[in-house]
Amino acid sequence: GWPERVKQQQANWIGRSEGANVDFILCDAEGNAPADPTEDDIITVFTTRADTLFGCSFFLLAPESKLVPQLVAGTEYEAPVMELVEAAKKVTAVERAQGDREKHGAFTGRYVVNPINGEKVPVWVGDYIVADYGTGAVMAVPCGDQRDFEFARKYDLPIIPIILGEDDPLYPQLKDERNRVVTSVDWEEAYNAEGTLVQSGRFTGMTGGKHSEGEEAVVTALQEMGRGKRTVEFRLRDWLISRQRYWGNPIPAIHCEHCGVVPVPEEDLPVRLPEDIDLAAGETLATHAGFVNTTCPKCGVPAKRETDTMDTFTCSSWYYMRYTDPHNVHGPFDPAKANAWMPVDQYIGGIEHAILHLLYSRFFTKVLRDCGLLDFDEPFTNLLCQGMVLDAHGDVMSKSKGNVVSPEEMIAEYGADAVRAYILFLGPPEKEKLWNEDGLPGMYKFLNRLWRQVHDLMGKADEDTLFAGSVDEKAAQAAAEKLARERHRVVGKVSADIERNNFNTAIAAIMELSNAAGEFLRATDAEARAANADYAALSQEVAEVLVKLMAPITPHLSDELWRTALGREGFVYSEPWPEFDPEKAKADEVELAVQICGKVKTRIMVAADAPEPDILEAARAAVSDALAGKEVKKEVYVPGRLVNIVAV
Repeated sequence: GWPERVKQQQANWIGRSEGANVDFILCDAEGNAPADPTEDDIITVFTTRADTLFGCSFFLLAPESKLVPQLVAGTEYEAPVMELVEAAKKVTAVERAQGDREKHGAFTGRYVVNPINGEKVPVWVGDYIVADYGTGAVMAVPCGDQRDFEFARKYDLPIIPIILGEDDPLYPQLKDERNRVVTSVDWEEAYNAEGTLVQSGRFTGMTGGKHSEGEEAVVTALQEMGRGKRTVEFRLRDWLISRQRYWGNPIPAIHCEHCGVVPVPEEDLPVRLPEDIDLAAGETLATHAGFVNTTCPKCGVPAKRETDTMDTFTCSSWYYMRYTDPHNVHGPFDPAKANAWMPVDQYIGGIEHAILHLLYSRFFTKVLRDCGLLDFDEPFTNLLCQGMVLDAHGDVMSKSKGNVVSPEEMIAEYGADAVRAYILFLGPPEKEKLWNEDGLPGMYKFLNRLWRQVHDLMGKADEDTLFAGSVDEKAAQAAAEKLARERHRVVGKVSADIERNNFNTAIAAIMELSNAAGEFLRATDAEARAANADYAALSQEVAEVLVKLMAPITPHLSDELWRTALGREGFVYSEPWPEFDPEKAKADEVELAVQICGKVKTRIMVAADAPEPDILEAARAAVSDALAGKEVKKEVYVPGRLVNIVAV
């Protein structure tokens, strides 16, 4: 029940990648590789595509790599390399890693040896390489990676094709080629398709790709050589727990000159924040003597409390568990109570929480599960990320921009329920909404009409609102049959819409039921409805359904109608949701628009279960005059909606 984009963001943030670590041997300043390399001579890279090692034409280090200054110190390459390093500091790692950003690099003057073929590869520093993924070093394969391809083109580095599809023009020439004969291509972009390995030594002819025959064979060869091994890498960064803030959980630690860091004894927990701190004067926990000064629980000498507090995510990641057992003084919560209430059925929050709060919450839940406190794996069954509200200029409303609209004046004029219903009616909650108050009076008018209709249906309308005139029994019966169908159809639609969080279409459906109720009320009078048992039962049933359907949308109005108009006790929210019968929602007849070349000419009523040939015949008969002298080329029937006749 989570949006795919949120799940994908979390997967990308965690960044689990299966691949291999590959050891490249660093050559000395003269370009000689050590015969017996030590740990200091090895630079390890992580790759998910070890099968492309034969296409490695240069080697890249992240600007943050500690190796970079060592490699260029005292050489002619030091100045341009360190200039690049300084420039990279001014751009975030996220921005640098963007594929569409121009790439910058500098040659270090050093080389590494590719373990799979023994070739020397030049070492460059590239600003699109980030240090917090893998090892901060990359084997560049420009034929198969677009960023490496662009870098190679910019700095005139070799682009060696080593994986090709059978439809590539180079394939016939290279399909059996083990040695390197082509080192440049006229491609416009990297070849990212999987295919057959070429120019790849004894691996030529094997299939390439993740977990392919070629990839498996190359990793096996590296392992046998002692130059590689299977591994899994994660992009996930460490979480910083402590910070220098007054608010947040105090870290229960005491610093003693004799004993070091000592945990606060359990009987002294929780450590509480002081309430007499003067934040306005700049006072902090570190300057609050009453909080800082204490005694060591081990040796009893004067000691000081830890003055960092935990980040607030250590509370916000599990507080909903505490809601299930808020008065427990013996533990965070009773597992039986948490397991009875949790997980949360529906969570509503902004997309900005996708990779922080929501990820923390999932992590905390899994830890508590592993501790035996929970018997479920995920905290929130369904997630709805609401869209932002935009002002008249298309800017996101926010307090910082000063463009928010206060609801107080609207509520004072139209009531909280009208404002609430109008906001829900603006569109799907996950979409952005352009705020416009022009439709608010219309929603207010609808709720007033609904109020009157419920009273009318219950026979409690004022005398001057009652029907005046004779009742057409045929029209009344038709209106009653339509209302009965709409009662079941609309309940079914609203139920499905609310399940999908489509509140705007749910309100529109309730308006359709209200329209049908209005037709029924206009076709009858209070006396007729009271005298006819079927009409009376239908009236009360529809009144109750309207109130229940509106309860989640207009809680105050609905609950008052429940008690005053319907005369019920208790709250409407304690009542079961109305049921519906799909069979009773089906109409005996449906109205179809009849078009000629896309323009509506008339409308016809046909049996709901009429076969298509009969419907087309009825449509042609209805517009026979307009079709006179024309040739019918095509007929299109859209069930339940229209017939379009193409005629020339």
